[in-house]
Amino acid sequence: MLDAVVIFSFILAGIGIGFYGIDFLPISALDQVNNLEGLRSVSGAFGGLIFWGVGLTVQGTYRRVQGQIRTLPSDVLLSRSVGLVLGLLIANLVLAPILLLSFPSEFSFLKPLAAVLTALLFGMLGISLADTHGRSLLRLFNPNSEDVLLMAEGTLRPAVTKVIDTSCIIDGRIQALLDTGFLEGKILIPQFVLLELQQVADAANDQKRARGRRGLELLNRLRLDYPDRVVISPADYPEITTVDAKLVKLAQDISGILLTNDYNLSKVATVQTVEVLNVNELSKALRPSYLPGDSLSLKILKGGKEPTQGVGYLDDGTMVVVEEGRQYIGGELEVVVTGALQTSAGRMIFARLETAIA
Repeated sequence: MLDAVVIFSFILAGIGIGFYGIDFLPISALDQVNNLEGLRSVSGAFGGLIFWGVGLTVQGTYRRVQGQIRTLPSDVLLSRSVGLVLGLLIANLVLAPILLLSFPSEFSFLKPLAAVLTALLFGMLGISLADTHGRSLLRLFNPNSEDVLLMAEGTLRPAVTKVIDTSCIIDGRIQALLDTGFLEGKILIPQFVLLELQQVADAANDQKRARGRRGLELLNRLRLDYPDRVVISPADYPEITTVDAKLVKLAQDISGILLTNDYNLSKVATVQTVEVLNVNELSKALRPSYLPGDSLSLKILKGGKEPTQGVGYLDDGTMVVVEEGRQYIGGELEVVVTGALQTSAGRMIFARLETAIA
């Protein structure tokens, strides 16, 4: 609707200029016209047609400029605006002494021409300098502006709150993740997770009770070491019966990330478009990759299935089967990797004694 109004306004302006512009013709020319009103009508029609084309051109140019401005990052738009204003101010300072000069009447057109050219020159120069040094200037006024701008652009992502489940607390590896700085943002512990952890700590089974108490001790340490990051949330969902479903709902409500080592929970959360950090998957990804020919130091702990095999374990629990290693049970050897096998139970590495290869 607005586009039609703009075009119609241009057409009316063209018709008016064409119709009344006849009055500015020399009187001698008007005296030779037999039908002045007809000439006005023709001139008005041509004026409307010409301004219709001008209106379409102006409108198309405006749309292109508008589209470019909308796609510009906010910092670029701001810095260019500041650069343009500063350039025009400098242009006025430069023009002040020039405009005070007196020119002969035949050169009087030089003043407005100089004003236009100087404004264009310094305005474009200001925009060019803003493109080159705009962000540096913004950082002078606000040192944190760079981070804010990157977050607004989506380049830098702010730290997202992590919602932790009971299994991840009992596991204990979260403390190492916090200590090493690999886990950022706040750690949210819902009240219903604490209740489940307390129930595990009060269980009749000795093993479960020990795991629950270890989890509670870990939480106490984390709250002492990271008082600003570990937060207890009173959020609860009485209409939801299971703790796992409550965790997924809470992560959805706060747009947080679910931190767990429960395989089934991570899959259910992923189906419900909740971002998940699985500690077990992280541990697997960080396991060192050994290729045939790599050397490693290994303690032989027991015999293998074959009469001459010895078995040891890496720090991450990977089993290493060493040929001719049974006789060295209890000792630490230098072995060379000969191959690896991925099984449903995990990864298995095969190796030989380094002396045997040599």
